Amino acid sequence: MGTSIQVKTEKELAIMAEGGEKLGRVKLALKKAVKIGVSAGEIESLAVSLIGQAGGEPSFKKVRGYSWATCVNVNEGVVHGIPKANIIFKKGDLVSVDVGMFYKGFHTDTSISLGLGVDSRTERFLEVGKKALNAAIREARVGNRIFDISETIEGIVRKGGYTPVEDLVGHGVGRELHEDPQIPCFTRGKREESPVIPEGAVLAIEIMYTMGKKDLKIGTDGWTITTADGKISALFEETVAVSAHGPLILTEG
Repeated sequence: MGTSIQVKTEKELAIMAEGGEKLGRVKLALKKAVKIGVSAGEIESLAVSLIGQAGGEPSFKKVRGYSWATCVNVNEGVVHGIPKANIIFKKGDLVSVDVGMFYKGFHTDTSISLGLGVDSRTERFLEVGKKALNAAIREARVGNRIFDISETIEGIVRKGGYTPVEDLVGHGVGRELHEDPQIPCFTRGKREESPVIPEGAVLAIEIMYTMGKKDLKIGTDGWTITTADGKISALFEETVAVSAHGPLILTEG
């Protein structure tokens, strides 16, 4: 799970808060742009434009081998979906958009999932993810352990009747897009062996879960990860700083 958590200075946290606020606004604009008839490619183009206007750079383009600013996933897509122009959103789709921004030397990372004219079953599925994220963020407090975040996510997702993804994890974030610690959506090992959360930690808390089984597969493009059984999946993520007064959501849009 990782035993070290990088602590950011007040100056570094201030920069990340500034970058996170800008990314939160980008996320909100992308969320509003996801509509029936719009393509994943259009969402990508908008993200590139908005990140540039904000004075940042796309974090994901700094990942070796990945050439896009966003990951766009539809229905059974879990993560790392390439935002292709031929992916056109239609009624009934569950769409997730993952976006990161590198600003003044630091990354922030955030994701949103939403339904386009979906049925009540899918709406409930999405509500459970939002609930899990909000509850998990509340556990990002000084003296708690990463285990507490994972336990909260798993508990809410399973109580809802769904399955947390086990092959992918949330993570620390800062000068690198992916830093220690790993933050699973499920519990493993003993709580006392899990890293203690210090003041100044910055965590990308991710809720990744499916309506079916946990098994995943990688698409022929080498990036897109989907559920093996074809059941829908969703992703919710915020970058959260841990202060003496509690968790601060840096990417809230």
